[in-house]
Amino acid sequence: MAFENLTSRFQMALRRITGKARLNESDIDQMMREVRLSLLEADVNYKVVKEFTEEVKQQAYGERILKGLNPGQQVVKIVSDELTKLMGEKASDLRFNPNGITVMLMVGLQGAGKTTTAGKLANYIRKNNDKKPLLIAADIYRPAAIEQLQTVGSQLDIPVFEMGKIDPLTIVKEGLEFAKKEEFDLVIIDTAGRLHVDSDMMEEIRKIEALSKPNEVLLTVDAMTGQDAVNVAKAFNEALTLTGCILTKLDGDTRGGAALSIRKIADVPIKFSGTGEKLTEIEVFHPERMASRILGMGDVMSLVEKATAEIDEAEAMSMMEKMMSGNFNYNDLLKQMKMIKRMGKFSGILKMLPGMSTMANIDQVDDSQLAYIEAIIGSMTKDERKRPELIERSSSRRNRIAEGCGRSTTEISRLISTLDKQRKMMRQLQNMNPQNIENMAQGNFQPKESRAMRRSKNKKKGGYR
Repeated sequence: MAFENLTSRFQMALRRITGKARLNESDIDQMMREVRLSLLEADVNYKVVKEFTEEVKQQAYGERILKGLNPGQQVVKIVSDELTKLMGEKASDLRFNPNGITVMLMVGLQGAGKTTTAGKLANYIRKNNDKKPLLIAADIYRPAAIEQLQTVGSQLDIPVFEMGKIDPLTIVKEGLEFAKKEEFDLVIIDTAGRLHVDSDMMEEIRKIEALSKPNEVLLTVDAMTGQDAVNVAKAFNEALTLTGCILTKLDGDTRGGAALSIRKIADVPIKFSGTGEKLTEIEVFHPERMASRILGMGDVMSLVEKATAEIDEAEAMSMMEKMMSGNFNYNDLLKQMKMIKRMGKFSGILKMLPGMSTMANIDQVDDSQLAYIEAIIGSMTKDERKRPELIERSSSRRNRIAEGCGRSTTEISRLISTLDKQRKMMRQLQNMNPQNIENMAQGNFQPKESRAMRRSKNKKKGGYR
């Protein structure tokens, strides 16, 4: 996942200072050396790294930090604020035409993911801005580019305008007239990938821009290209009037340098990020939330938004009531898993929880495990799903289920244990007051000692009361 190594290195650097009651300049210098190396290894532009570290040091050297309370936490806050500022401070909104058709022009290098991103963006805007989108296939050079856009459009139920492999300017002109006639209010133009050093291709995209007069010219950048993405953005920005950038493949094995450099060096705001292969996996780029993810603090806001978008409130409340009732069974567990799957990759969801991003082997959490659990539950009888105790008591039932789904009895036992832990946890929550639940969520809850435990402690101390 994106920023994994950077997050790990940042946390190691900040851990040196967070536990200290007092800081001196040597402590801060040592931390900043680690931070600088972390950013350079993440392929962040050298100029950006230099300015960032100098700004953090200047603020961290202040009297208020060095002699204040919780100086380590204040330095972490400074680092978080500077990361946010580096990536643009706040989310950049899309520009919509208040009257008539909003036109968005997708540009970028070959292989950056423009065609898929065009479909993702159209779907996102239709869902969140109540628009009627049309995709225009203006990439006549890449083999099967038109067919790919048609496939994407078909999967999303979004119409695609195409005229085959004729002049792109003619396609765009006719497409815009078609959109006006059919009363579409959003047009997204998928153009051919081009190298910024190809003068003929760059001239063609300039003509398309002049013809279509787009409200948004969005550069699609593969986050895995690292620092070179900055050079691409600068070149396209000189040729066109870029209004924003969409970072793709942020779910891949990328070091994250593009996200931290492109806003500062190329002066192009990052508006969206692609977070997976599914056509729903695109999200608004929030600099403050990304800074929080990089520092391993999670991203609860994005997690809540994902849950709100994908899970019906009544469905969620029904599930919570069933869990709290103590009658949670395998049917309910199956429903719970399907709700989680709608929100995206399981490892991605876990990383949005504070403190989970650097948990060992989190990236090895495989969504196929959920499919195995579905298969196990599918091999149970209706009674076994409703009454988990039937399987707990019978090894023959466990053997039969294992044979039916092709999984081992060890996995069946692990699933039994998982359900049992959930039921026990819910019973404990029922007996807690709201303050205890809040403390537990923050990791501060200590279970109340029983009378027997207090007696045992007092005996060891030599006293008893």
